[in-house]
Amino acid sequence: MSVRIEDRPTETVRSEVIDQLIMNYSHGELSYEAFERRLDEAMEVQCNKTLASLVEDLPLTVDKAFVESKKQDLAPNIVSGNTEDVEYMINIFSGSTRGGNWRVPKELRLFSLFSGCDIDLTHAQFTQRELHIKVFSLFSGNDIYVPENVNVVSKAFCIFGAIDNDANTHANPNIETPTIIIEGISIFSGIDIEIKRSMKEKFVDMADSLKKLFS
Repeated sequence: MSVRIEDRPTETVRSEVIDQLIMNYSHGELSYEAFERRLDEAMEVQCNKTLASLVEDLPLTVDKAFVESKKQDLAPNIVSGNTEDVEYMINIFSGSTRGGNWRVPKELRLFSLFSGCDIDLTHAQFTQRELHIKVFSLFSGNDIYVPENVNVVSKAFCIFGAIDNDANTHANPNIETPTIIIEGISIFSGIDIEIKRSMKEKFVDMADSLKKLFS
């Protein structure tokens, strides 16, 4: 006997509905406009019955291979192998950017004096379950971009400064994911933590890729 839809975890129902939307759009059962509209609703709605109604007219269901493929596409890029213990970013009256498909160290130490830098972890390769970012920032501004499905812990201390964590990201318990720990001190400075590429954009990109594959 199956569990009533009202009693199931909402996030589980949401994930299943989004999977079915992607599957039907990629196989040509939904127009792009309908897919985007229903996807927006699926990511916002908190009622299980309303979520289920978004896909009740769709003919295609999701198989195990699709679920595994989605899990790999949306998970942070975790790889095996060795990496540097410590890497430094030093900016004095200057600015720098670290990003792209790079292998992050176990610990990243950032020193900014009248400067600014961008650390982009969106496509980074993680070899460890924890990445420590240690910051000393004086009269500077630093942006840290994190991927979805990671844990973000901020322990930095501010003096006439601020840490704005706009990522609001949390790990999916079904996906192996790293924890990013931000420590240090910010004086007359700002540290912004945010997601550069939203989960909706990832879902749309994945659906478009599958649509091209099945066309």
